[in-house]
Amino acid sequence: MPRFLLCLLFLVASCRGSGTQIAAPADVAQPPETAVTTASGLVYVVLKQGNGVFPRGRDKVTVHYTGWTVDGQMFDSSVSRGRPSSFAVGGVIAGWTEALLLMKTGSEYRLWVPEHLAYQGQAGYPAGTLVFDVSLISVD
Repeated sequence: MPRFLLCLLFLVASCRGSGTQIAAPADVAQPPETAVTTASGLVYVVLKQGNGVFPRGRDKVTVHYTGWTVDGQMFDSSVSRGRPSSFAVGGVIAGWTEALLLMKTGSEYRLWVPEHLAYQGQAGYPAGTLVFDVSLISVD
């Protein structure tokens, strides 16, 4: 199941509490005009361009991330927990997989992931468009 690991990370964070709240970016409700929109509907801005390698679909990556709903509520964060997360590129929600394949190690992107590329209305998960700041630390 492609979104299994991110769903699991969300559940673990929910069970432990969200830790330190990280304020949502000013543009959380709507991406800036300079944002790129892919054919699938994923929207992103490059906060920092890395100079490392691109991951492939079967690679394992290590990232730091924070996720918010478009009303500014943080729902998950590896940053808040104080340790990065590692998972297979193809083992997360579709919007993340697409974005990770665009990133080089050292990159930081802000993503607006529409519901059809996220949890698709599954009960117990955040609904609607979700916003993530993702830093790609390494590719294994």
